[in-house]
Amino acid sequence: MTTTDKQQNSARLAGKTAVITGGASGMGKSTVLRFLAEGANVVIADFNHETGAGVIAHATELGFAENVLFIPTDVAVESDVEAALNAALETYGRLDIVFNNAGVGGAIGPLTETTTASWDYTMDVVAKGVFLGIKHAAAIMRAQGAGGSIINTASIAALSGDAGPLVYSAAKAAVVSMTKSAAVELAADHIRVNAICPGFIATPLADGGKPERTKESFSRAQPWPEYGQGDHIAGAALFFACDDSIFVTGDALVVDGGLTAAGPELSRKFPHTSGRNSKFAGVTKGSTGEKPELKKL
Repeated sequence: MTTTDKQQNSARLAGKTAVITGGASGMGKSTVLRFLAEGANVVIADFNHETGAGVIAHATELGFAENVLFIPTDVAVESDVEAALNAALETYGRLDIVFNNAGVGGAIGPLTETTTASWDYTMDVVAKGVFLGIKHAAAIMRAQGAGGSIINTASIAALSGDAGPLVYSAAKAAVVSMTKSAAVELAADHIRVNAICPGFIATPLADGGKPERTKESFSRAQPWPEYGQGDHIAGAALFFACDDSIFVTGDALVVDGGLTAAGPELSRKFPHTSGRNSKFAGVTKGSTGEKPELKKL
């Protein structure tokens, strides 16, 4: 047996296939690379064609050209989500893991300035996108009869009244609730459903084009002295994806450097980003490649 064979046999996701939404940047990209290194085949389902192509090029340079695929996906569109999951089946013959990770910052600003269009956009991507991922993953995994793992990106914003903008927080709370309900419904099929609640993670979605300033401010935002990184979320996702978590379902794992333990106090730490003191109102669209729609207050 060669060294490569030994590494492959010891990989925690050897022989498994995963779909990762929002896998073209940030936490999703880190998870794509971690899953590939652990032996999985990975389908990247992402809205942004340019960053998707970049991750494919990076993975190819690392020797994973045959193990990774990019499918352009708007997670708010049911046919797109279904197509991404079916691509995993058609290309790799099975579906074992779905990481419903895609998200946007969505509606920001005072609640009295929040439009129903901003509400709808945020809920469509952040909450409905997860629902669609769970729905179609469950159907495929149930038909396969071999169980599986569904992982959803929630947020500490789901757990506190002062850890994120109002609509975003409500959408992420819905993700936590869906996770628990789906875990109960799918347990008999040996399909585990869990959520990750990230704290302040320095990603392109969060940094607003100013990564160094974001890293510095995030380093001071929680008790842990270093800022959160995509790799920290990838590690949590790997735990839920592999058999180490075989008896864990319905969990919402907080990965935040002790932020919720100390109290997020977002309005005090970042006074101009949310709530009544915000200088802007509208919608941010994360790493989708689309421009934010904001007005100055």
